[in-house]
Amino acid sequence: MNKSLLYLVALLFPLFLYSQSDSLVLNDTTQFSNAIRINLARYKTECAHANRTGDFERSKFLFDSLVQNRLTGTRFDDFTFKKVNNSKIKLSSIQKPIVLVTYASWCVTSQGEIPALNKLAQKYGKDVQFVVVFWDRRAKMKKLAKKFNHRVIVCYAHESYRNDSQTIGILKHTLGLPNTFFLDENLKVSDIKRCGVQVSLEKANYQKGYALNYNAFLEGMVPFLLNKELEKEMLVIK
Repeated sequence: MNKSLLYLVALLFPLFLYSQSDSLVLNDTTQFSNAIRINLARYKTECAHANRTGDFERSKFLFDSLVQNRLTGTRFDDFTFKKVNNSKIKLSSIQKPIVLVTYASWCVTSQGEIPALNKLAQKYGKDVQFVVVFWDRRAKMKKLAKKFNHRVIVCYAHESYRNDSQTIGILKHTLGLPNTFFLDENLKVSDIKRCGVQVSLEKANYQKGYALNYNAFLEGMVPFLLNKELEKEMLVIK
């Protein structure tokens, strides 16, 4: 067996593993937390090896395979998040599709990422609820919250706060961050993406970064809006 074929087998093997026993996860009643718990050990082992060897393409493939074959179609846990204004929000109370983005204050967002998210929230906020969760203490949130459109609900959670440990264990310490979770009105997972399309930081690349991030978020929203015309709106990347 030549080296190219061996590499292909090694690349596809995790996809085969994650596609087995679909009855465990691919139904409307299986919770996201159960699905990720079943698959997490193997996923982390495979990813750790890929990252140690510098095979980031494989690491991305493993993430995409886990999402597509094991997590998409599960029911997201009905988390309650603390909002910056001291109130709380339970996901099931939103009753419309949700774009849930997880960050941390020390995470450097990519070029044009927040402006792209704000533009989409302003344009589609009546049909889709945008929620941003920072894995940080409240003290840092007021300044950060000002960066987001008023239609984006800014929340926070931290290990030191009471009742946050389960949420952080399920969302932060499994797939890492930053991530974007696309949930339908019944909290069914439609897709999960690594948010933030990276480009170099030169000012000349701002428009490209903005367009790439806008398109990435918009792509995840298309199934919610049931409007194929959105696909024609993708910004031209120059």
